[in-house]
Amino acid sequence: MGNMRIGVYPGTFDPVTNGHLDIIQRATRLVDRLVVGVAINIGKGPLFSLEERVGMVEEELAALRAAGTINGTEIEVRPFDSLLMHFAVSMNAGLIIRGLRAVSDFEYEFQMAGMNTRLNARVETVFLMASERQQFISSRFVKEIGRLGGDISSFVSPRVVSHLTARFAEEKNAR
Repeated sequence: MGNMRIGVYPGTFDPVTNGHLDIIQRATRLVDRLVVGVAINIGKGPLFSLEERVGMVEEELAALRAAGTINGTEIEVRPFDSLLMHFAVSMNAGLIIRGLRAVSDFEYEFQMAGMNTRLNARVETVFLMASERQQFISSRFVKEIGRLGGDISSFVSPRVVSHLTARFAEEKNAR
């Protein structure tokens, strides 16, 4: 394990978007092992359960592996409900990877990175800028557009589109 670079990429992934997948693919260039940490985040009132979100991320990783776009980097998906820093340490991670879409993300992420450094200065936070094509994608917007019948196929994979379509149909039927 000695010199293995381990990174944690945390998020709610409700649902996982093409923007998240872009960050995952690029993060594989920085680490030998990447742990995608799926946060429970009850506060955000997720559309999908923790198990569903973990499953969707695993489906997307299987597709990335099949496409050969994640090098030989070992990637695993793990749910977590602890402090991010505690989770990172439990995974032996030296890096926390965060994606930045816009200046509006920066202030929050900057504060969080500062707090995490105070908690444990041995774990670095690394920011990856979203690719130009992914900058405006957020899970929240994808859900809003999808719920209202808009085309979300350029923001998420066909697999995630079908998960969302099914969930929105369930919601309609429940009304």
